[in-house]
Amino acid sequence: MSDFASMKRSSTESLSKLTEELTKINNPQQGNQNGPDDRIWKPTVDKAGNGYAVIRFLPAPANEDVPFVRVWDHGFQGPTGQWYIEKSLTTISQKDPVSEYNTMLWNSGIESNKDLVRKYKRRLSFYSNILVVSDPGNPANEGKVFLYKYGKKIFDKLNDLMNPQFQDETPVNPFDLWQGANFKLKIRKVEGYRNYDKSEFDSQSALYDDDEKLESVWKSEYSIQEFVDPKQFKSYDELRTKLYRVLALGETQSTEEVASAPAPSEEAAPWSTNTPTAAAAQAPEMNSQSADAEDDDAMAFFQKLAN
Repeated sequence: MSDFASMKRSSTESLSKLTEELTKINNPQQGNQNGPDDRIWKPTVDKAGNGYAVIRFLPAPANEDVPFVRVWDHGFQGPTGQWYIEKSLTTISQKDPVSEYNTMLWNSGIESNKDLVRKYKRRLSFYSNILVVSDPGNPANEGKVFLYKYGKKIFDKLNDLMNPQFQDETPVNPFDLWQGANFKLKIRKVEGYRNYDKSEFDSQSALYDDDEKLESVWKSEYSIQEFVDPKQFKSYDELRTKLYRVLALGETQSTEEVASAPAPSEEAAPWSTNTPTAAAAQAPEMNSQSADAEDDDAMAFFQKLAN
């Protein structure tokens, strides 16, 4: 709160928000661990995979310094048919068992191991607060603040605006309420993935001409630091145990011993038969370019199965 009067005016609203948060804590199955997080906005696309919306990236929320956070995660299916879907500890600058395992596989010099590394590699996502300016597919979202999860393609466009390549271009802070710019999100389906290449920023403009309205938007933002809070990550030992179970590795084996062993045979894997996991295994490999595509919904489904 910026002042006492604001706190007094919002006392009823604050109780409502606290009650909502307590409900999430007391009923974790309704939170974003096992179901969709209704704070996160997703663009609407038609049957052809095309979509359009206008959003405004917002500044850092109160008591936070940066308007975005970066999160690494892993999502893959092992030869057991089980899924490994977890945040990577490298997000918070800690050693992660999958990254260590991938390093050993790559350094083994075995080509089939390098193929596994490509399958098990990290995915990169970013989180920011946005205001939805225009959402033709769901007009009820317009004028509301949401969290937005996006991949490297869109982050590169933000970076290009802040750090232009040519001398005749002026740096612009896309997260600024007064000197920022609306982002026109243009989605196409290219080779089975969502493509954002045609997305672009509009010219600089204030989000609103009314500072009180801007302040209201700013105070409606969500914390993004929660996504990189160490409490949201499993321990190294927990992740290692799950990794070894998913990949059917011996618990007594070191990563060096595992990496030097022949790669598991795909022919003997559960997905080689006509089982429910077979269709899932045929899905395209997930990477940072497709992290904000519709396959996130599929990964959420498989996470439920994994849990």
